[in-house]
Amino acid sequence: MAAGALSEPSVPQLPGLDRFEGRAFHSARWDHTFDMSGERVAVIGTGASAVQFVPEVQKRAARLYLFQRTPAWVMPRPDGAIPPWRRRMYGRIPGVQRAVRLLIYLYREIWIVVFRHPAMMARVQRMALRHLRRSIEDPILRSKLTPAYLMGCKRVLLSNDYYPALTQPNVEVVTEPIVEVCARSIVTADGAERPVDAIVFGTGFRVTDPPLAARIHGRDGRTLKETWAGSPKAHVGTAVAGFPNLFILLGPNTGLGHNSVVYMTEGQIDHLIAALGHMRAHRIDAIEPTADAQRSFVSGVDRRMRGTVWVSGGCSSWYLDRTGRNSTLWPDSSWSYHRRAARFVAAEYIRAPGVAAAVDVA
Repeated sequence: MAAGALSEPSVPQLPGLDRFEGRAFHSARWDHTFDMSGERVAVIGTGASAVQFVPEVQKRAARLYLFQRTPAWVMPRPDGAIPPWRRRMYGRIPGVQRAVRLLIYLYREIWIVVFRHPAMMARVQRMALRHLRRSIEDPILRSKLTPAYLMGCKRVLLSNDYYPALTQPNVEVVTEPIVEVCARSIVTADGAERPVDAIVFGTGFRVTDPPLAARIHGRDGRTLKETWAGSPKAHVGTAVAGFPNLFILLGPNTGLGHNSVVYMTEGQIDHLIAALGHMRAHRIDAIEPTADAQRSFVSGVDRRMRGTVWVSGGCSSWYLDRTGRNSTLWPDSSWSYHRRAARFVAAEYIRAPGVAAAVDVA
């Protein structure tokens, strides 16, 4: 099961959206046939996707309305060009490039300490405030873009051109809630009506309720969605009790807020390969984690999650499922997860009846 956590778009059910006569699409399903040049475009959402495409939309649209529910913390992106001399050095001395990559990884890995200690994050937050002050001179706009929660509670965004784009004369940041979408306009709670030709949703993804979970059936016939009951759980974030031979890449509690999830996925693949090796060696057709092993792993994750900025930062984020539990992120270093996932412990698994988890492909 490798559908990815950020794959199924989440689109809000706005009153009147079905009557809108212009173009409307989610950023993950971009309508490349639509030319935004000279158009009035409404962007709904201000998350990680929006900070990437808003500056580009601003350059093309005649008018851009950015509808913001909650502002995000934005940090400068260290994204300078690699000079020719360094590229030559990398080509001649490959070990130097590997060392630089290791330093980048270690730098990112250190951030887990900050995320786990809100008092430290409060001090780091000053860097983001400086970035905001330097980028936005208008005090009214700056106030709109200043979050009221601790940095890190929601995903921290990296951008050098998002703030400058919002200062352009063809952009308006709207913080009033949307109450209705009309045929060619959007109405907000203050009664204002703004004419728009297109709506782009930057409203994230269905992370904690993936549609695919409703199509995976376990040993007892129940779906993964029914078993999870709104709060995804898996042993080592990879296998689920009652679902023989089901392995998930980037499963529950394997996302990261500080480093690359590629390393997490590699640990899960190692776990899967080791499981297959065990099955082959012992001539086993189907295995699944024990309920006790899964419960112990999940409780350990929840214990380490307590006190982190993700659950105590004063916000409601897409990291949290409908029960209020953070079932999205790994609350420790990526190195510690990789080490744990790569180790297959046979005692944590049971030999299941020879019927693997089934996928409804209808």
